[in-house]
Amino acid sequence: MWTLPNQITLFRIILIPIFLLVFYLPLSWSHFGAFAIFWLASVSDALDGYLARKLDQSTPFGAFIDPVADKLMVVCGLVLIAQDYQVWWITVPALLMIAREIIVSSLREFMSSRGKRDQIAVSEMGKYKTAAQMLGIMGLIWQPDYDIPLILFNFPHQILMFAAYGFYAIATVLTVWSMLAYIKASWSELLSH
Repeated sequence: MWTLPNQITLFRIILIPIFLLVFYLPLSWSHFGAFAIFWLASVSDALDGYLARKLDQSTPFGAFIDPVADKLMVVCGLVLIAQDYQVWWITVPALLMIAREIIVSSLREFMSSRGKRDQIAVSEMGKYKTAAQMLGIMGLIWQPDYDIPLILFNFPHQILMFAAYGFYAIATVLTVWSMLAYIKASWSELLSH
């Protein structure tokens, strides 16, 4: 159970309260700090999966805890930006993304109980959705016009915010599309007796 990939996944879960605490600190760099922690969690997600395959250390515990860690971090990020921006074009997509995670997780559990989980395995579209979602959430958490770490970059903050909104919009479209694809794939089982 205590393989290196699983330790990295647990580290990602430990980052969640730190991420929340930093976001709400009354400091000028709190948004950038929260962005950096979310970025670290995203990198660790890719790293633990790579190491599990490379070191042949895939475990049942890892298969369970990895998606839990991902969903916890993403849901926390979505709730933070919805609360922070308080505009419908951030809140409604956040609700759609959270609803999609609940629906797809429930569908996977249902299909597993029917011995047909492979019919709704992770798709390429789901991977693109996750990538766009992470990039969008990171940019919206940071809000680059907020603080001075832009000195590290050599272009205007408006470009970063435009990219964040763009990735967030793409993630929203892919969220709905992939959710409908999963429902379609399991529809015959949902209607069976």
